Amino acid sequence: MGIFDRMKVGLATLKAGLARTHNAIMGSVESALSGESREVLLERLEESLIRSDVGVKASSEIVDHLRTKLAGKDMEKLSELLRDEIFGILKEVEKPLVIDSSPFVIMVLGVNGAGKTTTIGKLAHRYQSMGKSVLLAAGDTFRAAAIEQLEGWGMRAGCPVIRQAQGGDPGAVVFDAINAATSRRSDVVIIDTAGRLHTKVNLMEELKKVKRVISRELPGAPHENLLVLDASTGQNAISQARLFNEAVNVTGIALTKLDGTARGGVIIPIARELRIPIRFIGIGEGIDDLKDFDARDFVEALI
Repeated sequence: MGIFDRMKVGLATLKAGLARTHNAIMGSVESALSGESREVLLERLEESLIRSDVGVKASSEIVDHLRTKLAGKDMEKLSELLRDEIFGILKEVEKPLVIDSSPFVIMVLGVNGAGKTTTIGKLAHRYQSMGKSVLLAAGDTFRAAAIEQLEGWGMRAGCPVIRQAQGGDPGAVVFDAINAATSRRSDVVIIDTAGRLHTKVNLMEELKKVKRVISRELPGAPHENLLVLDASTGQNAISQARLFNEAVNVTGIALTKLDGTARGGVIIPIARELRIPIRFIGIGEGIDDLKDFDARDFVEALI
């Protein structure tokens, strides 16, 4: 399969994953051709954006910009102008993750159920497929299921997993993992972390401790603090991002489960308000369904 064929397949997969959000937003755009007054149609579009979790403030600003740009123009331009407006917001956070040191340490954050461990497994598969040696660290020692799930992904991706017994010290797991990666000359280390309720102050302190252990054992690391957010949680995803960012300085976001929700518009306020690079999007259950975030492709699939 040639490069252009792969691009077509990738865009088709993205469109399928975003179908629910696309239908929610485009239903209002298409109604703009129904002959009602421009203002009524724009108000309907704003309501649709809000229902898709674009958020009240962002939706209002987008529609205000459209109102100005549509002055004196045919409503046929609405779809094109909406596409340009959203692209302008998302382009600012389109920053793929670059592995530029060895070992490159990725600390993965997120609440339970966001798809954190699955995202780690898909990343492991991705980098292994690129010829890099990957080591996983089971830093979520509070849930036996998390350790077992990570080991399952390690076997599937063909990479070792550093672990301790359930209830062990996450700092000790990280210590072992960094030293193992150094001695084995691993290219990438991906560290799972506890994902219990993000509102618990002691858990945020625990993440800070893990980060300190990483930095002590490998100066300059972690090189990426990747936050996994579940798109289906809507505006709650933004609250999670703020809290994790305050605790450990989030450097990138992976937005998962976009294929299972009509609320994928939450990516817009995340980009607009937080300005944190969006590295990856999850658009399916398959091992290859974690994609680099591309603003142009995303908007093409959405609008």
